[in-house]
Amino acid sequence: MPFISAQDTRVHYEVDGQGPGLVLVHGMGGDAEKVFGNVFGHFTGTRTVVRPNFSGSGQTTDDGRDLSVDGIAEQITAATRAAVDGPVDLLGFSLGAVAAASVAARHPELVRRLVLVAGWTDSTGPRDRFYFETARELLDTDRELFKRFSTLTGFGAAALDRFGHEGLAHSLADAWPPPGIARQVDLGLNVDIRPLLPTITAPSLVIGFTDDNMIPIEGSRRLHAAIPDSRLIEIERQGHMDWFADPSELIALTRDFIDTPRA
Repeated sequence: MPFISAQDTRVHYEVDGQGPGLVLVHGMGGDAEKVFGNVFGHFTGTRTVVRPNFSGSGQTTDDGRDLSVDGIAEQITAATRAAVDGPVDLLGFSLGAVAAASVAARHPELVRRLVLVAGWTDSTGPRDRFYFETARELLDTDRELFKRFSTLTGFGAAALDRFGHEGLAHSLADAWPPPGIARQVDLGLNVDIRPLLPTITAPSLVIGFTDDNMIPIEGSRRLHAAIPDSRLIEIERQGHMDWFADPSELIALTRDFIDTPRA
């Protein structure tokens, strides 16, 4: 169970497999196992898969200061450099996509290819600010309502119906969210990586979900528009976290992108 120090943070990360590096970065409220536990094993035959937990998740510990995109990007960078020789392929999901884009912009020598899943560029718009402010208020006043809100916005309607009544009840009984999520929500409210995006030089694949009510598809479209020579794939009729149940499409898209020789 490896740890690395980065900016007064003891960063916990998982390492599995062997070969060139593939780094998987979770999102807000997630962790290395919850988000990628049924993903990483599909790559370990040919890749050293690194799964860092940034502040607020997993066994990573810090001094409790406010989080910043730069700060969690440096945590990811430190774990990556400690675990595997670069350059690496880097995949980030949701808030992890925001951090991964920052890593690629600030450390171009470290990132060979970049995959951004359900990410966004900034939270300055009325809808996004309203979303994160509402999430924070619910978290502060009623954690069960926060869980309900997160489930309703995190999954598409069809996915929720597939859960059934028992599945949804089981979801509410889960110990989630982790204690550190409040700082991650606050960070989500203050995201703005627009100045960094035009400086990214790694070949980039942006993946968005058309039925995403947590981080709407427009966030992926803006990432694609801002990152030079990036490619955008929109997955129809899926919500933000629908792929957790069946990650096969995301795995296939990622594998095809990172295994295709660079022109």
